[in-house]
Amino acid sequence: MELKNDLLVRVLEGQEVERPPVWLMRQAGRILPEYRKVRESLSGFIELVQSPDLVAEVTVQPVDALGVDAAILFSDILVIPEAMGLPYEMVESRGPYFPRTIENKQDVDQLSSGKPAAENLSYVYEGIEKTLNKLDGRVPLIGFAGAPFTLYCYMVEGKGSKTFSKAKKMLYADPQLAHHLLQKITDTIIQYLLLKVKAGVQVVQVFDSWAGVLDSSTYDTFCIPYLKQISDALSPVCPVILFPKGAWFSLPALHQIGSSGLGIDWSIDPAYVRSITGAEKVLQGNLDPCILYAQEEVIREKARQLCDGFGRNHIANLGHGVYPDTPLDNVKIFVDEVKKYRY
Repeated sequence: MELKNDLLVRVLEGQEVERPPVWLMRQAGRILPEYRKVRESLSGFIELVQSPDLVAEVTVQPVDALGVDAAILFSDILVIPEAMGLPYEMVESRGPYFPRTIENKQDVDQLSSGKPAAENLSYVYEGIEKTLNKLDGRVPLIGFAGAPFTLYCYMVEGKGSKTFSKAKKMLYADPQLAHHLLQKITDTIIQYLLLKVKAGVQVVQVFDSWAGVLDSSTYDTFCIPYLKQISDALSPVCPVILFPKGAWFSLPALHQIGSSGLGIDWSIDPAYVRSITGAEKVLQGNLDPCILYAQEEVIREKARQLCDGFGRNHIANLGHGVYPDTPLDNVKIFVDEVKKYRY
């Protein structure tokens, strides 16, 4: 299907564009009253993730409401551990919880991986088909996955954490086991994303949400090789954006991976990133989500500064997901200001 708005794809392919494309991480969510209405009709978050018709509905909602230049398939990064044989629960106000965690080699050996595991997620691929029908080529559809290290953190720790000390303990106490688990996760992510592309997504993004709990040496050892495997496997079939939140210390290594785009969190100055990547690298980000609580003139000024700061080869976005209590009108102001910007 030919895209009516292909701005995101064009910039990721290295073409010259008139302005930066704009979309927001967590744009399909609680900032939208229509999303909240859908959620209230369900027993829980996982039920929504596993309902292809509803996934299509909430994925398209921000395209209609905000006028963004891309849709991102509504899903959850933890569908991969579940497909590998490690089910999770989503506990209200506490977040994800794994009743069973990975503790030893036997636990890792018992996990399914690669294509057999990825094929367990048929509801995701059905959601893509239904979403594409709803989008009707208006904007590209992004498919995503959690990065190997971020999924590893949940699978070993069993829940969210400020330190992920249990997960990090394995890196140092039993690095061979950690690599064994990371490779199985990576094999599954690759097959999962390839199946998403086969189902019709035009771009993929990999979220390394917990990258910032490591130092550069550890990140380069336990994360970079696996991210490179994913980028190398997917780049021949679609553009790949890597988003390693908090991994400013490994920007040179991340740049060397050669992904189409690199997401930047709000703690890093665009000029510093450009000093490492050069002007040609496509960078995504990195407005602090809290700026969207500000007055209209502040949001508009910050949006212009953002676009000026990155220059060309930029995808306007936040430095992380939009917060649930962000005023919807303020989100619209940011999107509107970026769409008015011209190089």
